[in-house]
Amino acid sequence: MFGGMAKAIFGSSNDRYVKSLGKIVNQIGSFEPSLEAMSDEELSGQTQRFRDRLEAGEELDDLLPEAFATVREASRRVLGQRHYDVQLIGGIVIHRGEIAEMRTGEGKTLMATLACYLNALPGTGVHVVTVNDYLARRDAEWMGQVYNFLGLTVGVIVPNLQEDQRRAAYAADITYGTNNEFGFDYLRDNMKYDREQMVHRPFNFAIVDEVDSILIDEARTPLIISGPTDDKSELYMRMDVIVKQLVPDDYEVDEKQRSIILTEDGTEKTERMLEAAGLLQGSNLYDYENTQVVHHLNQALRAIAIFKRDTDYIVKDGKVVIIDEFTGRMMDGRRWSDGLHQAVEAKEGVQIEPENQTLASITFQNYFRMYPKLSGMTGTAATEAQEFYDIYKMNVVTIPTNVPVQRIDQEDEFYKNTLDKFGAIAKAIKAQADKGQPVLVGTVSIEKSELLSDFLTKIGTKHNVLNARFHESEAHIVAQAGRAGAVTIATNMAGRGTDIQLGGNLEFRVEDELRDMPEGPERDAAIERIRAEIAVEKQQVLEAGGLFVLGTERHESRRIDNQLRGRSGRQGDPGLSRFYLCLEDDLLRIFGPDTLFAKMMNSNLADGEAIGSRWLSKAIETAQKKVEARNYEQRKQVVEYDDVMNDQRKVIYEQRNDIMDADSVDDIVVDMRAETVNAMVADSCPPNTYPEQWDVAALKARVQDVLGLEPDIDAWLNEDQVDPEMLEERIQAAADAAIAAKAAELPGDTWNRVQKSIMIQNLDHHWKEHLATLDALRAVIHLRAYAQKTPINEYKQEAFALFQRMLDAIREDVTKTLAHAEFMMSPQDMPDFPELPRMPDIFTTHIDPLTGEDDSNDIDAGYGLVTTRLAPMQYIAPADDAETLGGDPAEWEGRVSRNAPCPCGSGNKYKHCHGAL
Repeated sequence: MFGGMAKAIFGSSNDRYVKSLGKIVNQIGSFEPSLEAMSDEELSGQTQRFRDRLEAGEELDDLLPEAFATVREASRRVLGQRHYDVQLIGGIVIHRGEIAEMRTGEGKTLMATLACYLNALPGTGVHVVTVNDYLARRDAEWMGQVYNFLGLTVGVIVPNLQEDQRRAAYAADITYGTNNEFGFDYLRDNMKYDREQMVHRPFNFAIVDEVDSILIDEARTPLIISGPTDDKSELYMRMDVIVKQLVPDDYEVDEKQRSIILTEDGTEKTERMLEAAGLLQGSNLYDYENTQVVHHLNQALRAIAIFKRDTDYIVKDGKVVIIDEFTGRMMDGRRWSDGLHQAVEAKEGVQIEPENQTLASITFQNYFRMYPKLSGMTGTAATEAQEFYDIYKMNVVTIPTNVPVQRIDQEDEFYKNTLDKFGAIAKAIKAQADKGQPVLVGTVSIEKSELLSDFLTKIGTKHNVLNARFHESEAHIVAQAGRAGAVTIATNMAGRGTDIQLGGNLEFRVEDELRDMPEGPERDAAIERIRAEIAVEKQQVLEAGGLFVLGTERHESRRIDNQLRGRSGRQGDPGLSRFYLCLEDDLLRIFGPDTLFAKMMNSNLADGEAIGSRWLSKAIETAQKKVEARNYEQRKQVVEYDDVMNDQRKVIYEQRNDIMDADSVDDIVVDMRAETVNAMVADSCPPNTYPEQWDVAALKARVQDVLGLEPDIDAWLNEDQVDPEMLEERIQAAADAAIAAKAAELPGDTWNRVQKSIMIQNLDHHWKEHLATLDALRAVIHLRAYAQKTPINEYKQEAFALFQRMLDAIREDVTKTLAHAEFMMSPQDMPDFPELPRMPDIFTTHIDPLTGEDDSNDIDAGYGLVTTRLAPMQYIAPADDAETLGGDPAEWEGRVSRNAPCPCGSGNKYKHCHGAL
């Protein structure tokens, strides 16, 4: 009670914080008259003056008021848009590394220019992260006018850029791009063999647009770069034979979680069969060495006992094709991951396609936490404020609107079933559209959009359907969603980032209708005609009540509902929002108090009848909070597991960079050799033992195998004062001498380059194998919970032990490779040796949590639209040409990568050109 009274009197902590920024806003305003009096040249010269002041020791905060005022004036001159005071407040919040929550239509894109400009002054780079490539290009071109006027450079990162183009874009003062592109570039950089090949600069400052979508929704799934692995078909088939000998009593199935575990008797039985097949190391299935075996066994079990033919998949033309569990459609091109698809192929006796192995991966959480300063902006972040602080240490600050919100949010309407609900929705849409009110309809899936589209088609209501896939064309449609009588159906993310202006958007109409008209009086007249039409339509829409936002059901997260509502009521415009629900909605069906809902609605509602109740709306909100909490736990678990790998990833990537940067790696190689010799001697001659207890034969064999040496160890043992340290020193000295002699045979810097190349290749090979082992370990570690152990703690312990073993293996392999290397080259070839290895063919994957599709590369090389369903893996391969493939495009199928440039030379990907399905 007292807290409520204090809030009413003094305002919330957010209100007080925003109010405290008013002093800085006043300071910014005080510079306006002097800046207005400057010429364009003087105003653009401000940038160099600011940089000089930074070099003299001033801080960015000291420059903030004058720098913000400079951007405001530049924007007024270049774009004709002057920042509102609330946008200045948002700019300060972003500069401080916080999240600015601003309602839709309040000008977040323009607001970001303030913090971008200020933080770009030191020249260390600013990244602006957007949700799709269209917005990255649009914002870079649009806001780039202000930056260019002030003397800053702007780059944009989109798919299919050449390496030198990417490097140039990252070298710019301000770089726009998508979260996927930034993340994949970071991973690819750490797979390269030379610093000069890398594109990223050191991390400095990032502003994430639609921060809730990128750092929360898309952060459910990691970015993965993978590549083809060795053929393991035989292993899958042998494991399938073993699993088919088990009976239902040997395992327990959890259908809800789609998981399976062996019983005690089943484990014993399986161990004996694996031993007989020569697949088990030792006698215990769950030893370290058998992590991969357990993983393959687990997947084979799932394939046999859980995944049913003609329910989960069908076999068509000798291939296993997944059936979507929600739509019942065949999903050609999609494959289950982690070897599950291969296990099902083995079960069905069809050809086993090779799986892909993870070469590098990172979660968005760990990628963005590498920025020393991170900030964001969105219309909806307050409901997830705790997660933003817990994961990213960013506070959410709600910025007041420039003009008070006039939108009316009506109570939800509840119906018995989906058909009743959609019938009512169609009638409501028709009624509002007929009187000239524009309607924006939000759905949770493409299927629901198509269902509603059928209803509207039957009653003759014209409409547009968007599905968050064709970003550029959808931006043009959404921009006109405020026209009189327009009906637009959109899934969750469709058209996000584009302003809906009542009466229509002048810029987009001019682009759409006058694209081919040349500059001149005729075009100017046409623009004025469109401007007049928009003014008339806007008045008509205002009289009809503004934009009507209609939700066809509640989403899992309140935040997404708020995003939809926020499209209406822009800049003080009138507006209306209402959600329609029924018992068959996923949220109510899975998470609602079903017995109470069912009794109440089935007994009291006639067909087609609706009820509205604050109590029911409150119950829905409670269900949403449950789902939000569950999803947060899932994301938190993803981070917890990736944190373990992240610590190891940092070590490996730092070692790679150290090797590439070092003038000489002799010291590192000598240390590796010393530790390898130490390990060999310690294994054969344990401390505190007598010489007669040592395994001298094993030591000789190891020295011969690893170092390629045959020292007279027997003679050394006959000397006085023999001990393991003496053996270690002599073996080390012999190895050093052999390597020194080998290095002396090669001219110049060749030996150093040999060492670098071998070290990096060994590091990459073992890191790849380590990632595969960790993937397998993570897939089965939850079984430790049955032994009353915490899976994450067990994972940390085992991952650490595996990492130590990997480092030991790297040291030994590098030592062994260098010791056995032989060089038989002609003198004229020597200076160019060795060649750096070629980057492997790779796949990039980021599964969209909302659609289940791979969204890692939505746009083709010509910025056209993707017209085929994206497969889960995007293949990046060298370009093929028609000369080597033959002139007949019909012969190219199967010989050209789907994502390679088309051999015809069009510049488009093969899959969008001659390879179009």
